[in-house]
Formats: sequence, C-alpha cells, structure tokens
Amino acid sequence: MQDFISELRWRGMIHDLMPDTDKQLEKEMTTAYVGIDPTADSLHIGHLCSVMMLKHFQRCGHKPIVVVGGATGMIGDPSGKSDERNLLDEKTLRHNQECIKKQLHKFLNFNDNAPNSAELVNNYDWTKDVTFLDFVRNIGKHITVNYMMSKDSVKKRLNGEYSVGMSFTEFTYQLLQGFDFLHLYREKNCKLQMGGSDQWGNITTGTELIRRTEGGEAFALTCPLITKADGTKFGKTESGNIWLSAEYTSPYKFYQFWLNTADDDAERYVKIFTNLTENDVNQLISEHKTAPHLRLLQKRLAKEVTIMVHSEQDYNAAVEASEILFGNSTAETLHKIDENTLLAVFEGVPQFKIDKNLLKNGVQPLNLLAELTTIFPSKSEARKTVQANGLSLNKEKFTDIDKTITVDNLLNDKYLLFQKGKKNYFLIIVK
Repeated sequence: MQDFISELRWRGMIHDLMPDTDKQLEKEMTTAYVGIDPTADSLHIGHLCSVMMLKHFQRCGHKPIVVVGGATGMIGDPSGKSDERNLLDEKTLRHNQECIKKQLHKFLNFNDNAPNSAELVNNYDWTKDVTFLDFVRNIGKHITVNYMMSKDSVKKRLNGEYSVGMSFTEFTYQLLQGFDFLHLYREKNCKLQMGGSDQWGNITTGTELIRRTEGGEAFALTCPLITKADGTKFGKTESGNIWLSAEYTSPYKFYQFWLNTADDDAERYVKIFTNLTENDVNQLISEHKTAPHLRLLQKRLAKEVTIMVHSEQDYNAAVEASEILFGNSTAETLHKIDENTLLAVFEGVPQFKIDKNLLKNGVQPLNLLAELTTIFPSKSEARKTVQANGLSLNKEKFTDIDKTITVDNLLNDKYLLFQKGKKNYFLIIVK
C-alpha cells in the first residue's frame, strides 16, 4: 500500500495534519471523506485539489467518500466568506448532485465490487428527518459555545473590519458538519475528513464530537488554499470561474488557462493537479529551467489536466485551435473546429455583424471590408492589402478582389474570419 501522507507531502498538498493520522493509515484500509457544496451543477477548478486528494487516497488503497452538502448547502458555510450565501431548494440540490457525480467518475472508481470503491452521499438524507429538539439534545449538548466561538471562521466573521455579524444559522454550520462526520463514523467507519485549510475548524469540531459521543478517535487533514504566485485567487479569471463542465468553460479555454500559467505557479500546479510521479515532475521542472521559453512545464500541465477533466480528443482539438491564432494552422483545421471553440479562440478580436441576406447573391469584397465593416478605413487601402497578398479569408490567401463573397464562404454557416497581416484577426458574424 503506497504511503498516502508521503505522496501528499512531496506534492505540497498538506497544510494541517492531526497527530497519528499516518499511523491510522498504516494500520488498515481507512475511509475518508471530502465535502462539496452543490451550489452549482458543475465543479470548478477550486474543487480540484480536494478531489485530487481523494484520487490519491484511493490509489493508495483507501476508500474515498464524497459528501454532497445538500443539508449544509441549504445553510451556507461561513468559512472564508464575508457574507451569507444564497440558500438552495431541494430540487436544485438534487440536480446539482447528479451533475457533480458524473464529473467525479472521471477521477474516482465507483466500482461496487472493489473494497475501496468510491461512494457519493448527500448529507440531506440523514439530516432531513432530525428534529431541532433531537439535534440540540443529542449533538448540541456535547460542544460548548466557548469551543465554537474559538474557531477562526467564527472569529473572523464576528470581529472582521467590515463585519455584518453572523446569523445563528451560520453559527450552527460547524455542528452540522460535525454531525456529518459522526454519522459517517457510525455508519461507514469513516475515520478521516479532508478539505481545504479553511475547513480545519469545522473538521476538528467533528473529531471532537466523535471523541465526546463515541469515545472514538478520528482524524483531520487539510490542503493549502491554492493561490497564484502574485497572491491573487486561483481559478478566477475576468470572466469568472474555470469550470469542469465544457458547457460553462470550453475545453479550449480550459486548456489555455493552464497553458498561460506563470512558471512559479506551474511548478506547484503540476504536482497538485496531475498524476505524474515525483521523478517525472522533477525531470520536467529541470528540463523547463534549461529552456523556459519553450514552456515545457505549462504544456505538459495543460495536457495532463485537460485530458483528465475532458478527453484526449478535446485536448488535441484545443491544441489545434491554439495553432489557429498562434501557429501555422491551415484552413482545414479552421473548418474542423466547432462553433463554441471558434468563439472562444476569437474572443476579444474585433467582431462585426451583418445580415445573411446580403451574402445570398454575393457581396463585393471591398464593400464588405470597408463599408459593411470597418476592417479597413477605405476601399483603396483594402485593395492595396489584397494586391500585396496581405489578406486571408478563413486561413486562405484572398487574392481576387473581384470575386464575390457568398454563404458558401461561411464557417459553421455563420462566420467569416479575415486576417490582415500576421496577427490582426476580424470575425464577421452573419445572421
């Protein structure tokens, strides 16, 4: 059985570790869980560190459980938050749970025949029928208010510079999370909870509850909260989260996120977010440092994570799409990519909209380039560029100034892509 703690340690994935956790893992196949709030119907890369911990845990011979926080998601965890979060209804939570489970199948083995098969459970199922009186009598009496007040997540909300206080609902969150741990300890012999470092207070409330109610021993392990080298939040871009769902973040955009990682970040991320061995990682880092301009580290990181989250086919398509902007791709490549990828590749380039009826009988190129759009300031400049071989349409040189442009020229029956010189692209959307 591979040593899980050693595996996480070289990967830089341990922030806090309860004493004797390693001894428990050496003693027997151990069950551990990670909680995920089902606030959306997709995971984002902020979840990936916890999911990778479970992946390594299972690979080392232990049993992983994912707890979808259907009950706790209805309350909202105060840890690391300055405001209360929106509460979700049960129908939305169940939908989100199913979508999340499909994504987790790419990381964990849910094969029922394996002794360390992964499980996904929803804490709403064992919480919904517990009355308030039962909860305060059987759970609340074991944990003092003083103990709860000592948690950083509580103190920061109560004493923060812009504090708006904390509702009783949020204050009880750590008790509910502790109740989850207790339930899983009783029902599934779960002895370890893992999560981000902001969860340490909630997790240790659970270990304390198990000690006081069962006289049992349970353990806690947290990973660091991932940040960028410049201190900004990992996984956030100007357009929001980087999602694992292709519907919300295209595989091309997903690939580009990892490809554009800074060198210092790439060194850490390749350990945390891939399955590469320590020897492979060290060799890759060494090769990268001898020729950083080749960005070998970023390319391998982007490849590994894109294939793991999406597929090898999506990775290859993302590489081909990248060549359209930054390499010597052909018209054939351009015609192969789907509409979402096309729009992702050319997000940010100047775009124009014209009526499709204009193309049915054909439109003169100079009219299109200088009147219907402003790709060129004048027809004469457009003519000069075409005559000088400086214009391409859909990645093919455009040399015949008298040849009309029709619907037959459209990409995906909707787009025209002009390229002026090497780097200036213009996308015409035809509706």
